[in-house]
Amino acid sequence: MQAKKYNLTNTYSDYDSIATFNETGAVNFTYLLDDYEDAYSTFEQDAGDILVQNLQDRSARSGFRLAGWKPEKDAAAQAVEWWSFDFEYAVPPEQSSHEFAVVNNNSTFYQWSNENNFVLDERGFNAFIKGEAATFLNDQDPRLLLNTVVANISYDSSGVKIDNHDGSCVQADYAICTFSVGVLQSDAITFEPELPEWKQEGIETFTMGTYTKIFLQFPPDQVFWNTSEQFFLYADPRRRGYYPIFQSLDGEGFLPGSGIIFVTVVEAQSYIVEAQDDQITKDQVLNVLRDMFGAENVPQPIAFTYPRWSLEPWAYGSYSNWPPGTTLEMHQNLRANVGRVFFAGEATSAQYFGFLHGAWYEGQSVGRKLAGLIKANQSGEVHYDPLHGTTFEEEYNATNGFILESTFSTYGLNKK
Repeated sequence: MQAKKYNLTNTYSDYDSIATFNETGAVNFTYLLDDYEDAYSTFEQDAGDILVQNLQDRSARSGFRLAGWKPEKDAAAQAVEWWSFDFEYAVPPEQSSHEFAVVNNNSTFYQWSNENNFVLDERGFNAFIKGEAATFLNDQDPRLLLNTVVANISYDSSGVKIDNHDGSCVQADYAICTFSVGVLQSDAITFEPELPEWKQEGIETFTMGTYTKIFLQFPPDQVFWNTSEQFFLYADPRRRGYYPIFQSLDGEGFLPGSGIIFVTVVEAQSYIVEAQDDQITKDQVLNVLRDMFGAENVPQPIAFTYPRWSLEPWAYGSYSNWPPGTTLEMHQNLRANVGRVFFAGEATSAQYFGFLHGAWYEGQSVGRKLAGLIKANQSGEVHYDPLHGTTFEEEYNATNGFILESTFSTYGLNKK
């Protein structure tokens, strides 16, 4: 919707356009993709049983093992799992909820489409922000404070005061915090009074994944990969998730003739590359590419760059994920307001966490909630104290941020 509204340049990512490699070069293990999908069908149905029958959640790793998928001793199977799971959630199955991994996947891809598009527009998603802001703000609007860092949020029954590092402050009846889980967990911002224990527990329970794209540009006349393929999956013999998936931008519909390819790493490998200098990372990536395509075929890149998301003080990571054994009520405590301080963002979405549309819908939800409070003195969000270990099916409702019918989000198209 927003991509069309702001004419954002994007191209379909064809996940069937994939070649597979190991340390010896090209080797076809794409048949393992079908094995994973077979196990995932069972994994998905089991997640539906957990939700409907009020069973204890578990890690996605446990769920995969129970479904017959056990890749631990097979480097190629581990690479396929990384491609199918970590590439989406930015964490390995050990760190992700079985139930809500399926909820998250089905709520988006069954509700709308299983297609993913790669955004090439130089404006990036910033086009959405600027475009929507322009509908009610002008360039000189004094309400818009750019390059302003929040230091402390004070709140009581009469209002909210926000103190900034530059000495300025803002006072209002209500405030909406859209800080990432990473920022909230970093203690970069203080609250007065301190957030209640139920809120702190909600914040500290959730995880912030880190997703790092490492870009290399080679001389356009020395491109060594097949530009008709979009993805190149690498199975390292010793390390799971070690520079596992390369994506070409030098193909039709992308940036043909650019000589650009990038590799994605997540979680532990992201933290490693963020902590080391660019040269070390570049040498490691080139060594992998030379194993894949032959040392004699891979020249030195003419450009190299990557972000360090977990070190960015305004982000401290890329996007959130739902940990194993975490109930919907616990998530609602992350989502719920504390007095006049409200919270929104992708992490507060029970079904679309980690996605841009999660942030979009949560912003709308909190906006409507505040409008109701201002106009009719309605109540804020519900929260739970104390928490219990499981969630009954009837609690998967709008009060707890659950928009779609619960069984659709797990059983999905298989049973409906």
